Amino acid sequence: MLSKENIQKQIVEAVEDVKATTPLVGSITNVITIDFVANAQLAAGGSAAMVYMGEEGAALAQAGRAFYINMGSLLPVHEEGVIATARAAHETGTPWVLDPVGIGIGSLRSMILRELKAYRPSVIRCNASEAIALAHEWGLETQGAAGDVKGVDSTETVSEARAAAISLAKWTDGAVTVSGEVDLITDGELVAHSSGGSALMGKVTGFGCSLGGVVAVYAAAATPFVAALTAACAYNLAATRAQDKAAGPASFKTAFIDELYNATAADIAHNPFTLEEA
Repeated sequence: MLSKENIQKQIVEAVEDVKATTPLVGSITNVITIDFVANAQLAAGGSAAMVYMGEEGAALAQAGRAFYINMGSLLPVHEEGVIATARAAHETGTPWVLDPVGIGIGSLRSMILRELKAYRPSVIRCNASEAIALAHEWGLETQGAAGDVKGVDSTETVSEARAAAISLAKWTDGAVTVSGEVDLITDGELVAHSSGGSALMGKVTGFGCSLGGVVAVYAAAATPFVAALTAACAYNLAATRAQDKAAGPASFKTAFIDELYNATAADIAHNPFTLEEA
């Protein structure tokens, strides 16, 4: 088992690599949160490129260092675009991040998610209910019933999604990050819990979506597990600091982006997290 000190060293290296190289990261993401996703990716040190068409997504998956696919606010064009992009990323070995937001809403979303199983995302970014529902959709071994998603919100706790997250990570040979009051990150062998954040994150649309985009930025420079943990620590740190400067949700979002931009590699690596065997 890797030590916490070793993981922290890898987090520092990932943050410094991203800030030094500004990796190109393509995204097919929720139209409601495109601005937030792009600005968070830029604040973390990446270069953001948003697309819809399958041809463009596949090209970016090949040319860029990572890719982010968010299943929110689907349009008919996504049926081709999402699958073609995931296939290209898988075939070229480009790390890619899946956010299965809204799983269970409509047949198109379910069909696309079933297709994506074969292309094994490097990281799955989700809430607890989405983790449980996706594991059931993919026919993976879990504990308990299928997740119950209320729109895009979770009705289960992070601890209830632990078995599903581990099962998903083992299937993809990547990592899963489950957002909650305390975030869970696993590669199927290790489980980390990242703490911090702010209740104001739930008062602003797009924190989960933008987190997925930032996971993709770090996936350009680190293993899936380290990338997911780095993003969780960066978000929890920036939100904790932003809360002290905010008068409400709008100023919190602005302060958060500033804090994400200003956070040093050492700051992020030493945001509180625990590490244990799965």
